[in-house]
Amino acid sequence: MHPNSGICFLIPIGQIDVEMSKTKEFLIPFVGLKLGKHHFEYQINNKFFENFDYDEFQSSDIKVNLVLEKGSNLLELNFKHKGTVNVPCDLTGEDFDLPIKGKMKLIVRFGDEFNNDNEELLILPHGEFELDVAQYIYEMIALSVPLKRVHPGVKDGSLQTPALTKLNELKVKEPTKEESKKEEDIDPRWDKLKQLLTDK
Repeated sequence: MHPNSGICFLIPIGQIDVEMSKTKEFLIPFVGLKLGKHHFEYQINNKFFENFDYDEFQSSDIKVNLVLEKGSNLLELNFKHKGTVNVPCDLTGEDFDLPIKGKMKLIVRFGDEFNNDNEELLILPHGEFELDVAQYIYEMIALSVPLKRVHPGVKDGSLQTPALTKLNELKVKEPTKEESKKEEDIDPRWDKLKQLLTDK
C-alpha cells in the first residue's frame, strides 16, 4: 500500500520471490527522484542471502554500489560489488575467504505489463513507482562466485592438510631433465636413430 494514498499496489508475480518486509531497504522509490544520477550503497552479509534460501557461504562481507540514472522515460542502473565470501575449498574442504567482484547493468523501461525475460532489460507496468533491486544484487553476487573454489594456500604451497598431502603423494611425477637425459643415454638405439636423421 502506498503510504499516502490508501491505494494498494500489487507487485507483479515473478518480479521478486522475497517478502517485501524482508528487503524493504532495497526498495527504490524512483518516482520521487529527480532526473539524473543517484547513488546507493549496500552492505551485504549472510542475512541477505537467507531471504533467498541461499546457504552456500559460511559468511559474507560484500559492498554493493549502485548508480541509478533517471531519464524522462527510462531508468539505467549500474551495479558493482566487491568483497569476500567464506566457502569450503573444493580440494581440501578447508574454509577460506574467497575474494569476489563483479558488475551488472540493467535498463528499466515502462510498458503495458511486467516483463523480465531479458536479463539486461526490465519492463515495469505504467504506474509503478518503486523498484526492488534485491533480486538483481543476489543474482549478480551468486554468478560472480567461481564454480571451482581453491584455497590460495593450495596454489602457493602454504596450506598443509592431510588431504593435500595425500593428493601430492598421488600426483604423477614429471621426469627431470637429468632423468630424461639418463634414459636417452641408456638406450643405444637412440644414437642409431639420431645418426640416420643427421646423415640425410
